[in-house]
Amino acid sequence: MLRKTFVFILTSLLFCGKINGQSLNWDSLNKRRLEINRQHLYILGAWGAANLIQGSISASNSNGSARYFHQMNAYWNGVNVAIAGLGLLGLKYQLKQSFGPAQMIQEQRVLEKFLLLNTGLDAAYITTGLFLRERGLRLNNDRNKGFGNSLIFQGSFLLVLDLVHYFAHQKNGKALQDQVNKLQWNVGTNGAGLTYRF
Repeated sequence: MLRKTFVFILTSLLFCGKINGQSLNWDSLNKRRLEINRQHLYILGAWGAANLIQGSISASNSNGSARYFHQMNAYWNGVNVAIAGLGLLGLKYQLKQSFGPAQMIQEQRVLEKFLLLNTGLDAAYITTGLFLRERGLRLNNDRNKGFGNSLIFQGSFLLVLDLVHYFAHQKNGKALQDQVNKLQWNVGTNGAGLTYRF
């Protein structure tokens, strides 16, 4: 019961964003998280648009496995453009919201786990591409070779992008955790209190 009360008091104080009249750095950390997401989505959208246009043009002007490579790039990046567009709309909504520190910590953890899951999916895309390319070479199948090369190419780009994004968020999450770690619970003869160490 005492632990639950402590957690409730701590969370309530964190939502206030001020300890002993000192403003914590919560807003800037939240803005940084959203800015990292925005940069990631802009890069994904630009990559997707460039590959969608280039893939569509090149697919109609090439033959063999190259034609399938460009086709898959166009298909794949149509999805990337849609994801980037929906993500940017979601960010617009999040910018209007006010996040308390407890919610920010939760959002940060979920985002980092999501990015790790994405890197696993990126590795699966690359592995699938290697399998398709090997099968295409073995069976002399241009479609498998082209699609396989495209999956390797696109998966590799997404893997690098997601890892860079993950490490940027991890750095922001560490700064958020540092803010939480500066909070100290003190119990004395006059009562209990929460202080913030600078």
